Amino acid sequence: MKAKIYALLTVTALAFTFTSPVAAKGTDEGPRKKTELTEEEVAAKLEEMRARVAEIKAMDKSELSKTERRALKKELREMNKQARAMGSGGVYLSVGAIIIIILVLILIL
Repeated sequence: MKAKIYALLTVTALAFTFTSPVAAKGTDEGPRKKTELTEEEVAAKLEEMRARVAEIKAMDKSELSKTERRALKKELREMNKQARAMGSGGVYLSVGAIIIIILVLILIL
C-alpha cells in the first residue's frame, strides 16, 4: 500500500514538472530568435538607460501634459523591465519542483 502511494505521488509530481515548461511557452508571438548580448553590449545598454533616467529626472515635469507624463512613466517601466532582464537571470522553480521539495521534506521529517 505504501509503495502505491509513493508511486502515485511520484507520477503526479513528474506530471506537474514536465507540463510546466510547455504551459510557460508563449505561442502567440511565434518563433523568436534569442539574441545573446556580450557583456560590453549589456553594459553599454545599461549605461544608456541610466543616462536617459537621469535626463528624465532632471526634466521639469510640471510643464508636461498628462499624456506626456504617462508616456514618460511607460518609458521608465519598459526600461526597468529591460534592465531587470539584462541584470540577473534569477532562480525559477516550477510548481512540480516545489511539490517534490515539499514531499521530500515531509518524508524526511
